[in-house]
Amino acid sequence: MDLTPAELTLLGLLVERPRHGYDLEEVIGARGMREWTEIGFSSIYYLLGKLRDRGLIGEVGRDPGRRSTARKVYAATDEGRRACAEAAEAAIAEPRPLFPPLLVGLANQPAVPADRLRAALDRRAAALAARREEVRRAGERAGAPPFVRAIFDYSLAQIAAEQAWLDAYRASLEPAGERP
Repeated sequence: MDLTPAELTLLGLLVERPRHGYDLEEVIGARGMREWTEIGFSSIYYLLGKLRDRGLIGEVGRDPGRRSTARKVYAATDEGRRACAEAAEAAIAEPRPLFPPLLVGLANQPAVPADRLRAALDRRAAALAARREEVRRAGERAGAPPFVRAIFDYSLAQIAAEQAWLDAYRASLEPAGERP
């Protein structure tokens, strides 16, 4: 059963324990999950409906909380736990192609004047440095289980690899006499 990354993320949180939509939003924020997955608050309920319709989760109760209307609490079904395990294993084991816009830009760089190309690469370097700091801070949040720490370590390694590539590429574009 194919699951999108967003579906797998929510399903995994429901495998951990039953939750309602607002609780899912709080966990996503607290764990810094928006650093590595695209789940907006407004899409949580839509995705819960899709998972429910596929029989992967079911309503297990209602949490009245501090609201006048009770929130539906969902949990993974047995089929949902199986699907989550299979999809997580496949996501770990099977490399999948990425389609970063950077590659499209590089393929079209002859259209960019040299000074603008260097400026764009400089802006990317600055953005990567800022992103690395954001991810580092998000990964340091207290109480994160080891598997969550692994996510941030992986993200930091990817950023570091791109920074190393970018530094080398920027140096290769400099005329021989201008290199420090």
